[in-house]
Amino acid sequence: MTRPCHRISVLGAGSWGTALAMLLASNGHAVQLWTHRAARADEMLQAGENRAYLPGLAFPDALQVSADLAAVVTHAEILLIVVPSHVFRQTLSAIKPFILAQHKLAWATKGLEPDSRKLLSQQVKEELGENIATAVVSGPTFAREVAQKLPGAVTVAASNPAFASELAEALHADYFRAYTGSDVVGVEVGGAVKNVLAIAAGAVDGLGFGANARAALIARGLAEVTRLGVALGAETETFTGLTGLGDLVLTCTDNQSRNRRLGLAVGQGKEIAQAINDIGQVVEGFNTSREVHALAQSLGVDMPITEQICKVLHQGRSPKEAVQALMGRSIRAEHD
Repeated sequence: MTRPCHRISVLGAGSWGTALAMLLASNGHAVQLWTHRAARADEMLQAGENRAYLPGLAFPDALQVSADLAAVVTHAEILLIVVPSHVFRQTLSAIKPFILAQHKLAWATKGLEPDSRKLLSQQVKEELGENIATAVVSGPTFAREVAQKLPGAVTVAASNPAFASELAEALHADYFRAYTGSDVVGVEVGGAVKNVLAIAAGAVDGLGFGANARAALIARGLAEVTRLGVALGAETETFTGLTGLGDLVLTCTDNQSRNRRLGLAVGQGKEIAQAINDIGQVVEGFNTSREVHALAQSLGVDMPITEQICKVLHQGRSPKEAVQALMGRSIRAEHD
């Protein structure tokens, strides 16, 4: 059976946006990849790859690259936004004049809006209204592995089951599984908070505290993200799936994770600003830590690991002091 061919525009030419565009183009869809820099678009077209983020991985022949936002948006049936969370609303505002009735919108961005602490889905409703079909794509995926066609899986969550199935089918390949779900809030919370916890896991390893400490942190971190998600209306079972436990384990244990690498550097005594500069790409968990901590406080949700890593990143607490504070907490029931 021949799969339908969709016109899909991916907005954001970082590593993850590029990998998703490559996947979709390889699946036979008419894909355009948008970057806000005209020089970058020309460079990628000439090189046939994204040398800045995925060097050495050739684009499928059908993949088009453009810096013309209006043309890229009007080309598409499905828009897939993959930009850093701090410019997500800005991107929505930029595409709003070109949105048509037939458009459907998805995003693979992870994080919260700075200051407002709003989920990405909330921002979409505020900027584009509730009449457009929407979905979130998330899961335990490193961009380079997807671009290399190594096995992986994501979840496509949407309140509209038909759109979830349509987008999952578009993404699905013999090396890449796409599941569907309806818990948009849970998927978004899992994707945002895991970046914060990955910094904490990296810091524990940077301190040399061993595998036991890392495993305990991941397990207790999962409890934290679940508590926050449920407080926001998410379903508990979401956090044992790909977008919860799966993404958390991946990001906390592999050095392809920029968030984990930041934690490692901080645990080893490096200055935070220098560590971020050395990584050379956006480290979502750095800013998200502050937003998640503030959100948890406003909801009365206990998130001690998040609180401590926020103090390390933004208030000058040493990683060792943060671990001591966590270990010194009073005894309590595990599933309280």
